[in-house]
Amino acid sequence: DFALKEIHHTWEDGRAYALLGPSGCGKTTLLNLISGLLTPTSGRILFDNKDVTASSTVERNIAQVFQFPVVYDTMTVGQNLAFPLRNRRMTPDYVSERVQRIADMIGLEAELHKKARGLTADIKQKISLGRGMVRDDVNAILFDEPLTVIDPHLKWELRTQLKSLHREFGHTMIYVTHDQTEALTFAEKVVVMHDGRVVQIGTPKELFESPAHVFVGYFIGSPGMNFIPVSVAGNQARTNGETIELGVDYADPGGELLLGIRPEFVRLTKGDGLPVQVNRVQDVGRHKFITATLFDVEITISAEEGFEIETDMTSVDFDRTKIGIFCDDWRIDGKFVDDPRGGSA
Repeated sequence: DFALKEIHHTWEDGRAYALLGPSGCGKTTLLNLISGLLTPTSGRILFDNKDVTASSTVERNIAQVFQFPVVYDTMTVGQNLAFPLRNRRMTPDYVSERVQRIADMIGLEAELHKKARGLTADIKQKISLGRGMVRDDVNAILFDEPLTVIDPHLKWELRTQLKSLHREFGHTMIYVTHDQTEALTFAEKVVVMHDGRVVQIGTPKELFESPAHVFVGYFIGSPGMNFIPVSVAGNQARTNGETIELGVDYADPGGELLLGIRPEFVRLTKGDGLPVQVNRVQDVGRHKFITATLFDVEITISAEEGFEIETDMTSVDFDRTKIGIFCDDWRIDGKFVDDPRGGSA
């Protein structure tokens, strides 16, 4: 049994990445392989084309911030921040300048002379974050769910500060989280993991609009994508004797087929479309989420706040340009129906 399946990926220097997935999918294992805390069973890890698979974390010049704060209680906050620099025998003036700069950016200037012992978990995690970012010569900074112990009202502030630090210093940053909001607001590229495998790497827009795997469609978005078992012939999908027009023409792919569509692209109608039974309505402020049964599948419809649901609304219509077809859980490509050049989708 492998904690991670085969992964082939190049992490571009200076980019901000998020490793996103549920607990147990392999995120932390992959992070620890990059940092050198773990050694892969097979394969190689290259930094700038240099094989570092057997190199230590120190040799890789990595900074890592863990899920729970790691601080030296007998030191002051300032001494904690300065520790990585003093270990590398940086000059006192440089150490002082860097510590002050990082403390100002993450809101620790008032605590610099306080002992770490007795400080709140929030502040201790800020110290860990600061210590990870105080060096300006690291190859990468790795964050393993660093905001777990942070109060919710501070999370947004710290994510914003991390993005500012990334823009200012240009470090390669890899941020592990199971929270899609954290991933999508922090990263330029999101690496979605499922069951030890990277199932898609893309921008937040790409993950939302064109999920490459059923898991990505389900995990990204709130609520996630609707999936309906279908058969497909050309530009038509069929389910329970009903036909759904597709914007793309598919060859017979074989395998188990699912039609995927986001709740945002499903419309509740009066008798024009597929028959549904409305089960419940959740008003979440700017939107209403309508849960309905389509044949034997429960689907979710997203409607605007002012949308009036009438008793004779017993059908749904899909935006055919937003439909994806998945074979054995993976998205498949087709050819545009109206494109004489036969472009793929």
